[in-house]
Amino acid sequence: MEFNLGARLRSLREQHGLSQRELAKRAGVTNGTISMIEQNRTSPAVGSLKKVLDGFPIGLADFFANDFSSHRKIFYERDELTDISEGKISYRQVGRDLTGKALQVLHEVYAPGADTGRNMLSHQGEEAGVIVKGRLEVTVGTDRKILKAGDAYYFESHRPHRFRALGEEEVVVVSACTPPSF
Repeated sequence: MEFNLGARLRSLREQHGLSQRELAKRAGVTNGTISMIEQNRTSPAVGSLKKVLDGFPIGLADFFANDFSSHRKIFYERDELTDISEGKISYRQVGRDLTGKALQVLHEVYAPGADTGRNMLSHQGEEAGVIVKGRLEVTVGTDRKILKAGDAYYFESHRPHRFRALGEEEVVVVSACTPPSF
């Protein structure tokens, strides 16, 4: 099966909700250049393609490795969640490629005593989660609360925050953050 660079660029552009003109402006090229590439009427040099992809931004490796077709996966089996962690906290993400996505959903599992570290986390966006099992100490700024199964949290992520599993059982959380930050 032949690689269709033009179709891939068009799919990526459409997923980001950009017109050819908007992408051209972001990338510092003419909209004719974008049109020619998408129609496979020209094959850009690597440097030129990189310049166009900087308009998203996305790296060359991700552009060639990921499928940007318009058909998006909707349902995920348990074993299809993407493991994006190591250590005492398991973060399993719904979906593999979040390019152009506004939301990240995670299935989190904390081993007994696990925490996100001494240093508080802080990033742009918002976070929310529901505790499914166990007890989780959530600290946001100077506010601290121990949450149990059925309890939830929601806060602006620029506020320093930290999570810590309490007790002898693992803690299970289903969380979401926007924009994707992991």
